[in-house]
Amino acid sequence: MEAARPAGTFVVVGGGIAGVTCAEQLAINFPAEDILLVTASPVIKAVTNFKQVSKVLEEFDVEEQPSTMLENRFPNIKVIESGVKQLKSDKHCIFTEDGREYVYKKLCLCAGAKPKLICEGNPYVLGIRDTDSAQEFQKQLTKARRIMIVGNGGIALELAYEVEGCEVIWAIKDKAIGNTFFDAGAAEFLTSRLLSEKSEAKLAHKRTIYTVEEAKKETSTKSKADYVGSALGPDWHGGLALKGTEEFSHSIHIETKCEVKKIYLQEEFKIMKKKSLAFPKDHHKSVTVDKEMWPVYVELTNGSIYGCDFLVSATGVTPNVQPFLHGNDFDLGEDGGLRVDEQMRTSLPDIYAAGDICTACWPPSPVWQQMRLWTQARQMGCYAAKCMAAATMGHPIDMDFSFELFAHVTKFFNYKTTAVEGRRLANLLYSMQLETCHSRRSPRQQSPLSTA
Repeated sequence: MEAARPAGTFVVVGGGIAGVTCAEQLAINFPAEDILLVTASPVIKAVTNFKQVSKVLEEFDVEEQPSTMLENRFPNIKVIESGVKQLKSDKHCIFTEDGREYVYKKLCLCAGAKPKLICEGNPYVLGIRDTDSAQEFQKQLTKARRIMIVGNGGIALELAYEVEGCEVIWAIKDKAIGNTFFDAGAAEFLTSRLLSEKSEAKLAHKRTIYTVEEAKKETSTKSKADYVGSALGPDWHGGLALKGTEEFSHSIHIETKCEVKKIYLQEEFKIMKKKSLAFPKDHHKSVTVDKEMWPVYVELTNGSIYGCDFLVSATGVTPNVQPFLHGNDFDLGEDGGLRVDEQMRTSLPDIYAAGDICTACWPPSPVWQQMRLWTQARQMGCYAAKCMAAATMGHPIDMDFSFELFAHVTKFFNYKTTAVEGRRLANLLYSMQLETCHSRRSPRQQSPLSTA
């Protein structure tokens, strides 16, 4: 079968931050070469307003854009809107869902990850990963009086603070919130803010936001609903009204050092004749039996049982490797990702991987760790493209410095948060309260850095 593209084409699979960054870097390095970006989604993730805060700290926005905007910026990038049906590594080609075949010289897999759900197939367990799942969550929330959030990562932190008009029970396995991002002192400070009434209005996001629905109206190509979309950007909730059915602003209860033991549907719960707890009206955990009936009940490992309208599983992600495994002998990491070496190469020749789909398996720096975050997706995508270019031209390449020290800038509870591994620093800044915070510190504590 004759290939739709000649050998020598660079192919990148995935329209998320890692894939788009990789394609852009390849387009810069090889302006006369066609760069194919294969994505199942009608929109791609673009890094905008990039700022190099320091040697290791980066700050940027993530925008969803129509693929035509990427093609306009880089004429040698061609976006193929289709999922990958099969990879034949021995023949250096991929087959897409629309029936086409593309031969590659170098291939980079940036297909991201999917939510690691606590319970598969349960209609009351939602995962939030891409635009479609976020909109489904918003739809379900408009009818909800109480939800449970399980997990202690970035999505869980944002949800716990942003959801209004709904009782929120937040179950975490750690002693303190945000254990991955900041230390116990910063967690205590943010917990007090989380449990207090929200006073400030949401900040408006003035940049254009493109949705999947808009893109579908502009294109005749249909994408399957079950495709895994690209990860949400840092301010994914900015365009969503995350409000339940109740009139109050914010009501949250945190259950620490516990995980989900069992999930019961309403009929099953009635048969078991167990008792669920009412939502605590104060923070002293006064135990009262809930007289309300709920669609689903969640039993925690600490013995508590709560009823709710639905549960949000925010317990991490699973690398999206399944479309590429059949017939290919990839080495996989302990977390299920494609193992990559210090040049982002997988175990198969001429195949690279970057972002959430891969597992970094080189001897790491003692102060760097892999986390499936937007910053690392951008860094990996850019570095993978440089490695592909170096291999093509026969040049040596050194490990990028961004893999020497873990650093991440984001925002939680309207506070700018900087997490740096090593001394494990958490930096909380809030423009409206910075002076007040500083005035309460002794001269030795004037720095807004808290050390774990």
